[in-house]
Amino acid sequence: MRTRLIILLSVLVLLSSCGEYNKLLKSSDYELKKTKTKEYFEAGKYVKTTELLAQIIPRFRATDDAEDLNWMNAQAFYGMKDYMSAGAYFKSYADQYGYGKYIEEAHFLSAMCDYQMSPRAELDQEYSRSAIEGFNFYLTRYPASPRADECRTLIKELQDKLVEKSYLSARLYHDMTEYRSAIVALTNSLKEYADSKYREEMMYLKLNSLFLYAENSLANKQTERYQTTLDDYYSFAEEFPKSRYTRDARRIYLATARALKLDPGNSAADTETTEANNQK
Repeated sequence: MRTRLIILLSVLVLLSSCGEYNKLLKSSDYELKKTKTKEYFEAGKYVKTTELLAQIIPRFRATDDAEDLNWMNAQAFYGMKDYMSAGAYFKSYADQYGYGKYIEEAHFLSAMCDYQMSPRAELDQEYSRSAIEGFNFYLTRYPASPRADECRTLIKELQDKLVEKSYLSARLYHDMTEYRSAIVALTNSLKEYADSKYREEMMYLKLNSLFLYAENSLANKQTERYQTTLDDYYSFAEEFPKSRYTRDARRIYLATARALKLDPGNSAADTETTEANNQK
């Protein structure tokens, strides 16, 4: 019985609260709305905060309260984890109040919104690139900020995601047997991310793609493409003399040498590579 009474009282309080809020929405007392908006914001009631702000921001546009109200609006959307809307409002604040009292935080939180929307590596990384740009802008403008180290850490995290995205996209072409596209994607990725942790694997995938592309080419194209494969083999063997892919790379080399009617045991280039590796 007591439990039912408590539930009933809770429902009545909730209905009363909803009734009061609905009356507030319909009210023409904008000063009261402004006061209640601040109360809702401080209580973490961000939906009500944004609903009221949508009504009162136009009313206070040319007043001393405008900056604080716009800033509260952006923060409320961020509090709701509506990062797309929050990001737009933080950028709008920065455009309107280039020297405002919250401008530094606005630049940081604008980049954070893009960071929060950055998806897993295999998906489109537009937000990751935008976040990196935003954090770099923040570091350029506020190099002594206490948030500087956090920005650098987040930039590194996002850059690692871009590297992984590039690797996954290139490997996908290889796995789909789209060898020409794989060669282009792997070459671009290796050039753009020279220090990638996937470098050894990508160089092998490129070598394998070149070989299979040559093997499946028309006869009049094969010699040139096998020669490109051979050149790539030497680059791979020189950079990774003790690679986990050495046996497979050697197999590709022998098949390529046979296709070019070379004696792999007496190849001058192969001898040079072997000597160089021995010296290492």
